[in-house]
Amino acid sequence: MLEETRLHRICALLSTLNRVSTEQIVQHLGVSRETVRRDVLKLEAMGALRRVHGGIVSTAQQAEPPLSVRNTVREKEKRDIARAAVQLLTPGQTLFIDAGSTTSLLADELLSMPGLTIITNSLNVALKLSGAETTLEHEVILLGGSMGPSQQATCGELTVSEINRYRADVALLSPVGVSARDGASSFAHREAAVAGAMVACAKTRIILADSSKIGVTSRVIYAPTPDIDMVITDAAGAGLAEWQRLHNSGPQTIIA
Repeated sequence: MLEETRLHRICALLSTLNRVSTEQIVQHLGVSRETVRRDVLKLEAMGALRRVHGGIVSTAQQAEPPLSVRNTVREKEKRDIARAAVQLLTPGQTLFIDAGSTTSLLADELLSMPGLTIITNSLNVALKLSGAETTLEHEVILLGGSMGPSQQATCGELTVSEINRYRADVALLSPVGVSARDGASSFAHREAAVAGAMVACAKTRIILADSSKIGVTSRVIYAPTPDIDMVITDAAGAGLAEWQRLHNSGPQTIIA
């Protein structure tokens, strides 16, 4: 497992539990205590956590980094996932797409497919696809609601109520984490509410999650595992024990 992936998973685990023992990290990552020690020291130097006897605690309960930061992390893996997702779609479908770094890259890949109706709360997705409305005959619907500046997306009660007016063929969602036990989850309540509404109003639910998110459960679950039809991850996810558990729990699993 790459160091970058381990660091992301430790931070995700800490954001959920706020205090984590060394043994929990060892079991979660499947690595040695010495590897965990090195990773923890690096994260502490970055100010992401504080060491205490037997484990670590969060220095601040923080959400995901801003979208502008996440867009630069694991870009190749996320683009591979986006390309694999497009292969599952057909022209003329109606899609829900939530806001995230992977779904932003998905919008680029959708420029090759004509006649879609895209319903999204993501400003990035809407802007990328709106330029193709004439040439590809797309219809792009940007959901109303309150703007979250760091996420570049709409959210809130208005967004959820608008989603409930529509029925989509496919929902394509990018969570903070996905696990066999808990399903797909987000850190922020308002983002989870948007994604959960999309899950409820779509025939097929596809989760786009790079390998650093496999086995991670964040604060708010919005799609229990039985509600997930497919999960797509990058090649590094194939060797994870949690990926096999996810496969055995019901959803179709696809390696990009």
